Amino acid sequence: MISGKVGMYGGKFLPCPHMGHVYAMIRASTMVEELHVIVSHDGAAEQALCAGSKVAHVPFRIRLRWWTQLTKDMPHVHVHAVYEQQTGQFSDWERGAEGIRAAIGKPIDTVFSSEHAYTDIFRKLYPDARHVVIDAERSAYPISGTKLRDEGVMKHWHMLPDVVKPYFAKKVVVVGTESCGKSTLVRNLATLYNTTYVEEWGRTYYERLGDCETITLPQDYPEIAYAHKHQENVQLEKANKVLFIDTEAIVTQYFSMLYLNQRQPVLDEVARLQQYDLWLFLEPDVKWVDDGTRSFGDQQIRENNNALLKQLLDEFGVRYTCIAGNYQERLEQAIRCVDECLER
Repeated sequence: MISGKVGMYGGKFLPCPHMGHVYAMIRASTMVEELHVIVSHDGAAEQALCAGSKVAHVPFRIRLRWWTQLTKDMPHVHVHAVYEQQTGQFSDWERGAEGIRAAIGKPIDTVFSSEHAYTDIFRKLYPDARHVVIDAERSAYPISGTKLRDEGVMKHWHMLPDVVKPYFAKKVVVVGTESCGKSTLVRNLATLYNTTYVEEWGRTYYERLGDCETITLPQDYPEIAYAHKHQENVQLEKANKVLFIDTEAIVTQYFSMLYLNQRQPVLDEVARLQQYDLWLFLEPDVKWVDDGTRSFGDQQIRENNNALLKQLLDEFGVRYTCIAGNYQERLEQAIRCVDECLER
């Protein structure tokens, strides 16, 4: 039953809106004719709050974006960002309330929260509004922003809305020369961690054409890099805590140099923009297998190419972990690295 006309539900939502917030917002949206979600922000204070936290500070514009995504199909729910200085003084609340009233532009008759302790504060700030407390015991979703910051999001992954998860999912990229087991390792890791992966798009590209070395054109490589990045975004939306990626723009540049003796500036730009949480570099110490798209089977050539790829990675300041040995040893080494990455 509608109990008010204009409602307000606000907070820092740091590091992110969690399912407890979403629950409170939806409950609140059923009680008023229009609901305004307020994302308050003070970058300096938030940075200090997140210092030493297991979760890095998330800029308010990203939190605003998440709330916009969460409410996009709710026409009577509106989202605003309001600067609210946080020095610990009550005057911060007062100035924040002025900003909230200005953003909403209408008299507020209902204020929502999950804290009974806010009742006296809201009575002073919004004397004409009723304070409605939703799930103060956190029984529906036992989670809080403090718990996420202190314990990390991975431990409470099921408490994150789906729109939030891609931001926090770890991206693990596996690189190396041809025929060093990248594709096999990526697929095995994705299966073990019950998540998605991105295949090497260059292989897919040339398999569709039916050949590689004899028909390679310079324009192939930017197209491969762009398609690969698109697939990363697609699969990241589905990832369960971690996404595994077979090659990236530096490796694509490396193959352009091998096949065409041409370094392409556009690939360097893509490489500078990309970000991964863990790089696994596979050494070429397993048997070379000709799959129809490979050309550099001589072991000395493999070693030379391996050195070239490492040189490129070093040039871009990439910190990678080398993986070597048989396939069992490679898998075990990779699992240890991924587990450590998920703990960070």
